[in-house]
Amino acid sequence: MLPTATFRFPHTNEKGANVPAKKDRTSRNRAASRPFTLWREVLTAYAAPALTAGTAGVVTGQQDLAVAACTSIAGTSAVVAFLVGTWLRHGGQPRRWTITTPRVALIAALVITAVGAAALLGWFTAQWLPAHTPIPATPWLERLRIDLPVSAALATTIVTLRWRSTAAASPT
Repeated sequence: MLPTATFRFPHTNEKGANVPAKKDRTSRNRAASRPFTLWREVLTAYAAPALTAGTAGVVTGQQDLAVAACTSIAGTSAVVAFLVGTWLRHGGQPRRWTITTPRVALIAALVITAVGAAALLGWFTAQWLPAHTPIPATPWLERLRIDLPVSAALATTIVTLRWRSTAAASPT
């Protein structure tokens, strides 16, 4: 005769009575315990919008969105994540004011700066280039006026939140 194993549902004791689940106290601090790694943030900043916007473009049949997802949207997010992350790290010694400023104020200042720069670049690419060079005005260039600032805002917010959570956890 083969021995039989006794199966118990999770959170039950030997008699089958419900037992309260134990909370995993380590998961709350998991994000704060992982160090801020720039290459990982840049990779995530590229992959997340490429997958989400690309999937939306494929599902809705918008080929221009699917192409923009992997080029202007994800590319802008990755470049902005790299620039903001590099600036925040400041060679491993963060600027004191970036640590002491309230999180919302820091994010607002960086987002306004990144969105402003991206909007200027989008305008330059969509308006100025076709008017002053042989590059024709196309719908793809017009998309940049929206894609660049939106991507910059999202990437800046996420990278700043991520950096701030690790910077606050590490001793200064």
